[in-house]
Amino acid sequence: MPKDVILTPEGLQKLKDELEELSGNRRRDVAQRIKEAREFGDIAENAEYDDAKNEQAMLEQRIMQLQERLRAAQVVDANNVSTDAVGVGSVVNIKDEKGGSLKFTIVGSAEANPAEQKLSNESPVGKALMGRKRGEEVSVALPNGKKRKFKITKIDIGL
Repeated sequence: MPKDVILTPEGLQKLKDELEELSGNRRRDVAQRIKEAREFGDIAENAEYDDAKNEQAMLEQRIMQLQERLRAAQVVDANNVSTDAVGVGSVVNIKDEKGGSLKFTIVGSAEANPAEQKLSNESPVGKALMGRKRGEEVSVALPNGKKRKFKITKIDIGL
């Protein structure tokens, strides 16, 4: 049974756009590459043909993956996001024990991107913050074995 994929409306649109691009233009491009590679002659020793077929297999795998994610998608409604407690769709401002301020948006694992300050609700920090309220302190066991403490200073709606 597939696991639910939690998405923001923005994340849902990105997946739909990617699926449309891959199913349309990219699929046609790969089919054209295969057709051209066949014209080179014997496909048994044709590196271009093998490369195009491998690209086609990876493309079809990604299309199926996107379709499955969209089938299992649960979209977070901005009306259901609260500023009382941290949840998916919340923007959380925290301070670490050194006084440094950090700001994260809590998203589902399919949209997580630490470089954009988008943390998965399943990540160590995301799990620790989920359900917590403003002013609470949380202790997080990081993957490297160290513990960090954070204090929640503000919760906003990020959708």
